[in-house]
Amino acid sequence: MSATILDIARRCGVSPGIVNRVLVSGREEIGEEAREAILAAAKELGYEASCRAHSLGVLFMDEGAKGLTHPFFASILNSFKIAAEAKGYDVTFINHRIGGSVMTYLEYCQYRGLDGVCIACIDFADPQVVELVNSGIPCVTVDHIYKRIPAVLSDNENGVQRLVEYAIALGHRKIAMIHGHNNSVVTRTRIGQFYQTMRFHDLPVPDDYVCSGLYGDIELTRESVAALLRLPDPPTCILLPDDLCYLGAQEAARELGLRIPEDVSFAGYDGIPVMQSIRPRLTTVRQKSDVIGEEAARLLISRIEDGKSASRLPVFVPVELLNGGTVGSVG
Repeated sequence: MSATILDIARRCGVSPGIVNRVLVSGREEIGEEAREAILAAAKELGYEASCRAHSLGVLFMDEGAKGLTHPFFASILNSFKIAAEAKGYDVTFINHRIGGSVMTYLEYCQYRGLDGVCIACIDFADPQVVELVNSGIPCVTVDHIYKRIPAVLSDNENGVQRLVEYAIALGHRKIAMIHGHNNSVVTRTRIGQFYQTMRFHDLPVPDDYVCSGLYGDIELTRESVAALLRLPDPPTCILLPDDLCYLGAQEAARELGLRIPEDVSFAGYDGIPVMQSIRPRLTTVRQKSDVIGEEAARLLISRIEDGKSASRLPVFVPVELLNGGTVGSVG
């Protein structure tokens, strides 16, 4: 297997960016001794520029098994790919298999000689993911924060606050929340901000008003919404895990003979374009998936090319409230 730019950088004690510019472009303002050391290490390690110039991996495995049909993350990954390729990097997806061989994520990256990895929509506590992050291969995460690893996230605190306050401004006082799996930074942030905003406005949150769900699980959302609406004192507005879940919420309301938004209101999250075609148009928070993908590519390439001087601080991308017709006035 051909050595990678990262292998040479480690051997010579310089950043991968310096190695890349010496071997690929032939231009780098370093001393002749350092240049010769890089060239010698490349020869000794068997580096082949023709087949190993630039290569990034994407580790992506959503719990709903939607893969690249996942409406939100597909947009992020597409913008990541476009931005990476514009900088001369190939993009490949990471899996557990090469032919008939089963390997860890790290082993796969090493086998492919990847220069960096973007990690999104996966179990971030998975030991194999943690092993990869701690391996020294430059990584960037989407919607999760590890120490010393750059990350890109939407401003979820602002998004939830704006949704809740929008509903309050329309007269809602009984607001419930169905959230996604609560083992993620995103979900914990959204739940925390929901409680904080409700407390700020002196509004109670009964225990029954906060339900655990799954992102993109339409049927589970239908069941959760039905249970909320059958409570002795049901909520007038329900925040959903994401836009797709509105399909389940809509069905539950219909089965109970309730009108949207006259009898019950709903708000989604993500701002998926296709969901904006449903009438009444969904009130939601639009996450800027294209910006998230571009930022992830920029941060990862910076880590590869600039090494220790690259920022490792998380980047929070602003969100936008879309005032649709699924949150109505109360009173």
